[in-house]
Amino acid sequence: MKDDSRLRIATFNINGVRTRLPVLKAWLDVTRPDVVCLQELKCTTTQFPVEAVREAGYEALVVGEKRWNGVAILARGAAPLEIRRGLPGDPADLQSRYVEAAVRGIVVGCLYLPNGNPQPGPKFDYKLVWFERLLAHAAGLLKSGHPVVLAGDYNVVPTDADIYSPKSWQNNALLQPAPRAAYQKLLKQGWTDALHEQFPDKPAFTFWDYFRNHWPRDAGLRIDHLLLSPKLATRMKAAGVDKAVRGLEGASDHAPAWVEVED
Repeated sequence: MKDDSRLRIATFNINGVRTRLPVLKAWLDVTRPDVVCLQELKCTTTQFPVEAVREAGYEALVVGEKRWNGVAILARGAAPLEIRRGLPGDPADLQSRYVEAAVRGIVVGCLYLPNGNPQPGPKFDYKLVWFERLLAHAAGLLKSGHPVVLAGDYNVVPTDADIYSPKSWQNNALLQPAPRAAYQKLLKQGWTDALHEQFPDKPAFTFWDYFRNHWPRDAGLRIDHLLLSPKLATRMKAAGVDKAVRGLEGASDHAPAWVEVED
């Protein structure tokens, strides 16, 4: 059970919020996170199940898209205060991959970084350009001095230790040197990888592919991350993955990851 003196911030690639709504509601009911960053909504903003989420005790800031992508920030008991919709740096980029809000005195950036497959190719190029824009925006957030969390599906396996078998995914965009280097650049700016901080010696997997029995074999990857600014990192008390959610009927191929900070 969550300590009421702590603020729990979670990230969850829901992989279709309307399809997975029973899973989402069950998880919210049991764990009661204070802030939730959702990715891959796969619905427009108006199609998002606002009332069902409100019945669960949450207000939502949603940036949807007709078929793919889509991000949302949920806050328990109070509406997120919108800061921005969309990642700065390219006004022509209309993909719904970033939303930012203030919740309980913390700046929350919810992101769904491009997958980049197949690579090489235009999708991989877009991934790298998007990552550069994220680096620039993240640097500005750090400069502000505010407590900030950048939470979401980064579609990057940071190191070979963060995957059950690097050999099986060696050609996948998630493991390529360029996005890995970009992720390390983020950390060098001063961000703390909450899950790595909590589990430095054994990775906490957050994703198990639907194919080839990845879930039963615990053949997972760590691609969902919560990065904390220095001011917020000093308040970190715990972090983890609600792994059991991945085993529910009709589950997403991701499990929710979370960090608790002193409120």
